[in-house]
Amino acid sequence: MLKLIVCIKRKPGLSREEFSAYWRNNHGPLVKSVPEFMRHVRKYVQCHLTEGAASGEPLVGSIPDYDGVGELWFDSPETLQQAFNEPRYLEIIRLDELKFIDLDNCLAFQTEELTMSE
Repeated sequence: MLKLIVCIKRKPGLSREEFSAYWRNNHGPLVKSVPEFMRHVRKYVQCHLTEGAASGEPLVGSIPDYDGVGELWFDSPETLQQAFNEPRYLEIIRLDELKFIDLDNCLAFQTEELTMSE
């Protein structure tokens, strides 16, 4: 199983609260409503900053300048590529991302999740 982790930066001019509300209430449901994309996705998770993180009080080290983390699980690198090459992803989801995400300043990487404890 492959996990895509995306560290997300909000567009300039949006507050963290506006960003989080849009991501949760608009973008998340929109992503889930596009079956051509979601048929490739095993799991979709949004990680929103908590109150302490938003105020800049780090638990460990310093907090990077990101506003949240998105996680998407795929069966393979091929299914990940298929998902993001879907015409409906490009027509619907990608256009919505441009409304609230500073895509040039996001960080994305593929990982393999290893559970160390439950």
